[in-house]
Amino acid sequence: METTSQQAVQSAEAQVRSDDRNHVFHSWSAQALIDPLPVAGGAGSTFWDYSGKKYLDFSSQLVNLNLGHQHPRLVEAIKRQADRLATIQPAFANDVRGELARLLAERAPGSLNKVFFTNGGADANEHAVRMARHHTGRRKILAAYRSYHGGTTTAMSLTGEPRRWANDPGDASVVHFFGPYPYRSAFHASSAAEETQRALEHLESVIQLEGPGTIAGVILETVVGTNGVLIPPPGYLKGVREICDRYNLVYIADEVMVGFGRIGEWFAVDAFDVVPDLLTFAKGVNSGYVPLGGVLISDAIAETFANRAYPGGLTYSGHPLACAVGVETMHVFEDEQIVQRVRDLGERVVRPELERWQREHPSVGEIRGRGLFWAVELVKDQSSREPLVPFNASGEAAAPMNAVAAACKAEGLWPFTHFNRVHVAPPLVISEEELRRGLDIIDRALVQADALVTG
Repeated sequence: METTSQQAVQSAEAQVRSDDRNHVFHSWSAQALIDPLPVAGGAGSTFWDYSGKKYLDFSSQLVNLNLGHQHPRLVEAIKRQADRLATIQPAFANDVRGELARLLAERAPGSLNKVFFTNGGADANEHAVRMARHHTGRRKILAAYRSYHGGTTTAMSLTGEPRRWANDPGDASVVHFFGPYPYRSAFHASSAAEETQRALEHLESVIQLEGPGTIAGVILETVVGTNGVLIPPPGYLKGVREICDRYNLVYIADEVMVGFGRIGEWFAVDAFDVVPDLLTFAKGVNSGYVPLGGVLISDAIAETFANRAYPGGLTYSGHPLACAVGVETMHVFEDEQIVQRVRDLGERVVRPELERWQREHPSVGEIRGRGLFWAVELVKDQSSREPLVPFNASGEAAAPMNAVAAACKAEGLWPFTHFNRVHVAPPLVISEEELRRGLDIIDRALVQADALVTG
């Protein structure tokens, strides 16, 4: 016989399901074809459903939960700030807003000394583009095909991947180009050095053909996130910086996903010794506990708006609750040596394990990544590199990747899959034991893909 407490839990879950299915309209989904899992709680690197089944969160939700679920210091920061001042509009000076801006500027490279706060990553990219256009007096923005920059109008136009298709026409002043991807080179390169050289030549050709005097800037994810965890080959980002300088273009680094320790650096550009003119952030700045994003702005671009108004603003820009969590996040990173432990776990635990998968699993075509951000690209044939599923697969065509994901979930791991890849992106506070356990689960799940190898 069910206990009263069990009945109460089941009733609560039933109410969550009912409310969700009857009233919540979900993003990127055919509403009648989804069945969202009701989540009852979370702690650290784990969350659980109403039946008590626990899942290792190997996607950090949407690669934003860098400090994990319910970090006590972040929760306490919200409580302290709510007791003192829950909100204030952005025209006023506010202590935690200013402190977070200072802490960000102190950590950022070069002269990125000013911060414009937004509600998240998409509007951070929107405002970065607006700043670049007003600074240069030009309109066009160049963006890579393999990219995602957000769901608002200009951010979606910047996006190169298929989610853009149904939203076109958007901002007609965006021009796409091919970024480097050595494993599937658009330039027929046979080495990383060739890929860098040819990708830069391609970018410069696009600039020349579009007209340098019509282009405001170039936006790039420092490490391409959802679309492949593509680590730029040596010299590529420095080459982009040089090209932008040559043609007086604004270089915008989108670090919404890869900033704040994800690849073992405070800011991902630090790994490539390059300084952009604008750097956008969100997600890991406060692990999404309260929505927050922003743009780090160089002195030169900030000076453009010294004596003329910047034509943009947001009601919740620099919201005190969000900034208070951001300030505490910066302190937690220091106190718990997050950046250092991410580097260590990435090189000592993740890289050797994924390299073993590449040797032992015939379905693993390539592994790539840094820190706690990795992609495992699955193929039908290692020689031909034919993807395990077609590009932008859905329905029955996506079944092989769905089988891998289902095998992970059955063992208590919530994976991050996209197209023909499994990504490894757990919270940065994950323990070594949890990390190894999660990798073991994916290792076993790859048997589902191995069975479909044809070459």
